[in-house]
Amino acid sequence: MTYCVGLYLNDGLVMASDSRTNAGVDYISSYSKLHLFQPAPDRYFILLAAGNLATTQEVLNRIRRDLDQAVDPKPSPFQLVPGPTLLNVNYLFEAATYVGQLVVAVQNEHGPALRQAGAAPEASFILGGQIAGQPHGLFLIYPQGNAIAATPETPCLQIGESKYGKPALDHIAHPGLSLADGARLCLVSLVGTARSNLTVGPPFEVALCPRDQLAPAQRLRLDEDSPELAVIRQSWNESLRQAFYALPHFSWEQGAQPPVAPAAIGPS
Repeated sequence: MTYCVGLYLNDGLVMASDSRTNAGVDYISSYSKLHLFQPAPDRYFILLAAGNLATTQEVLNRIRRDLDQAVDPKPSPFQLVPGPTLLNVNYLFEAATYVGQLVVAVQNEHGPALRQAGAAPEASFILGGQIAGQPHGLFLIYPQGNAIAATPETPCLQIGESKYGKPALDHIAHPGLSLADGARLCLVSLVGTARSNLTVGPPFEVALCPRDQLAPAQRLRLDEDSPELAVIRQSWNESLRQAFYALPHFSWEQGAQPPVAPAAIGPS
């Protein structure tokens, strides 16, 4: 399983993902699910991927192939008009449509054989980025190829094992967050998901993309033994415990001493 989250903020974008991939309890490995494309100085795109690993890898490979052919085109009698690529789209929604078409094409090609073997071919993506002269944006691309955009009212987009990391986003996320606060929030969401679901885990990857900079300003990779990740885990878990024990008493508890938060037990 996978968990990826993107934040659409006034100051830019924050994109984050775990890196754990599993095909059963006895086969767990790591693959990066955060992919950066900078085909020209006037644009950048970041793709977060979830779902069938073979499908996501082939979609990414087709994107790279199309970019290679756009830079060094090979004459072909079967392609009279060049197709879309991340290099020639003029709007971010066109990039989302293009990636969605690739997703559908790959699933249609391999889906029947995979389903016959009892495997699901579906994959989904979060696409974030900016093209010069256009606003930054964030899109969730469904396995069916269609996409929805993040908005100021709904600034968070998630794919994969999303339910465990959603509460923190629902309570804290808003467009006015700084990129640094957005990165901390994404990590908290990842930490909460990994705590509740063993199929999600480090290394965690985070990219901070300031508005109009047309390139990520920071890209972090936090391994299981990263000191930064350990501090975030400990601080968040301790804050939750303290918040719980600071809740007001029931009316029938009047006169009782306020409960005292016990010391942390077990791993944070």
